[in-house]
This record gives sequence, structure tokens and C-alpha cells, in this order.
Amino acid sequence: MERRSFVRGAGLAGVLAAGTAPAIVHAQAQIRWRLASSFPKSLDTIFGAADVFAKKVSEMSGGKFQISVHAGGELMPAFGVVDGVQNGTVEMAHTAPYYFFGKDETFALGCAIPFGLNSRQMTAWMVEGNGLKLMREFYKGFNIVNFPGGNTGAQMGGWYRKPVASLADMKGLKFRVGGFAGKVVERLGGVPQNIPGGEIYQSLEKGTIDAAEWVGPYDDQKLGFNKVAPNYAYPGWWEGGPQLDFFVNNKAYDALSAEYKAIIECAAANAHVDMQAKYDARNPAALRQLVAGGTKLFRFPKDVMEAAFKESMALYSDISAKNPNWKKVYDDYAKFRAEQNLWFRFAEAGFDDFMQQQKL
Repeated sequence: MERRSFVRGAGLAGVLAAGTAPAIVHAQAQIRWRLASSFPKSLDTIFGAADVFAKKVSEMSGGKFQISVHAGGELMPAFGVVDGVQNGTVEMAHTAPYYFFGKDETFALGCAIPFGLNSRQMTAWMVEGNGLKLMREFYKGFNIVNFPGGNTGAQMGGWYRKPVASLADMKGLKFRVGGFAGKVVERLGGVPQNIPGGEIYQSLEKGTIDAAEWVGPYDDQKLGFNKVAPNYAYPGWWEGGPQLDFFVNNKAYDALSAEYKAIIECAAANAHVDMQAKYDARNPAALRQLVAGGTKLFRFPKDVMEAAFKESMALYSDISAKNPNWKKVYDDYAKFRAEQNLWFRFAEAGFDDFMQQQKL
């Protein structure tokens, strides 16, 4: 969200949380919306962000603005939510924008691309950079108003029946990988599969796929991937900081009062922070439990990382040459990424590198 708008919204949220909501808010009409999620209810982190959002909307509106949250497959398929919002079948959705790169590759820039921004950098680009402005201009073509709705932080690299020892092991690998990363996996010789989270376990168990990635230890343990593939890779180079979004139908949003629009903005900001806090707090214990249970960690070999980086950069150049929507957003994104990388290599990376060598 734009900084001024964020501050105004945060101010309103503080007033409402203190129990002194202006009378004009309480005078608003009763509204009921439906939110379609792309995620299963079993994932209390990523699906749960929509519940956190809806609860906060209700609290800040004195119960007058109610949003029912529906898991992927309840109202529509997990990957059908953009169509649902665009067509007005539902008022809003919660999803990972990169699932919809088939409609336009630019969707991926609103979520994550291989070797892109980390979670803090992504939020900075959205709030203080041009990210939100540029993505909203793009989403207008789909009747969507977007709000940042969470971030998982850097992800793991997935579960494999056999560890990846070299770039050669990527050849022919049937790999469930989220969204845009599949284009790079394909260029490395792999066979990407785009499968909703709730269907990954069965595909891995039956041998339909050779490997699968989701998010990280907390979610992956809940989904049971360690039971059917013992080798766990890191890092997820395709998802250094994937942002989830709340997509709102533009007509539904425009029909809201200014107060309700501010509530939507504040509730989304709350859910955005809450999601990553949950992942950061819960992943360490889950990883320890997985390793204690026999999970074998391995780091992607250098030749895989270097080839993936090279192919990613070549892919972005190819897309820029043919997709003006992508080029407009990516040019700004890439400039921001370069500046952020320069800064993070000093204070952030220097501190982290020292601390991770200490015995705590």
C-alpha cells in the first residue's frame, strides 16, 4: 500500500482497537462478502492468514462487515480464484499471484520470481517503492484491487526421492513446483508440475511426481511429505520472499465507504505481518523434528544454483522482449533488487554471517 494510505489506515486501526470507533463507522450498512482461498484449511499459517484478515475486519467494523472464508475447492478450484474475483463470483480471494503466470507472466512479480527479492525487500518495494502502484495498474485489467496479504519468508527447496547431487540429476525430474519457477526448472531439463497444495502428497506417494516443494518445515511436516520422500533440499532459490495477496473485485471495493476501505487495508496489513511471524516462529522446531525423524537435508549443488541463475536471467530478458506488461514492472523491480542487494550484503549479511557461526 502507499505509505500515506498505510499510515492513515494504521491510525484508524489504532482508534478502533482502543474501542473508540468513530460513530460514522458504526453507522455503516451491514455487508457480507465471500473470500475464496487457494489453500486447504489444514495449513493454519497460509490459509489462516485469510481467517486473521476476516476476523480483524469484523472487529474493526463492530461486526457489521463480515467476510466468510472458504478453502480451495469449496466455492471454486484452488487455481480458479482469479477468475472468480474477476467475474464477481466472489468479492475477494487470498492466493499466491504467481499461480496465474499462465494468464500473464507479470502475475509472478507480485509474488516471487527465482532469485528475486527476499520478504523484507518485497515489502519495501511494495510500500516504499513502486511495487504496489505498478501491480495495481496491471491488475486493473483483471478487475482486481490487490493488497499484500502475507509472506512465508525464504522457502526450502523441496522433497526428493533421491538427492540432487549435480545438475544432471535435474534432467527429466518430475517436480511439483509453484508457479513461475517451473519455467526455469524446464530450462534445466526438468518436468515442472503445477499442483495445488492439497493434492501434492497423493501425487508424491503414487509416484506421479519425483519431487515436490511447498513452503517450509512447519507446513511440509503437516502435509507429511517426509513420509514419502526423505531428502529435503535448501534453499528454495525460486522463492526468496513470496508474497501472498488479497485480491478484491474492483466493483465490490469501489462500492465500499471510505471507512470500510480503510478497514480492508488495515486488516490486510495485519495479516501480512502475522503470517511471516508465524512461519518464522514455527519453522525451527518443525525442522528439528523432521531431522530427528530421519529427514536428510542437502544443499543444492553449486552447478544447479549457477545454471538456475543463468537461465532465470535469460528468461527474464526473453519475456521483457515480448511482454510490455512484464517489462514495465520488471525494469523497476530489477533496479530495486540491485539496490537492495548492495545494502543487504553489508549490515544484514555481515551480522547474519557472524551470528550463524556462533554456538548459541
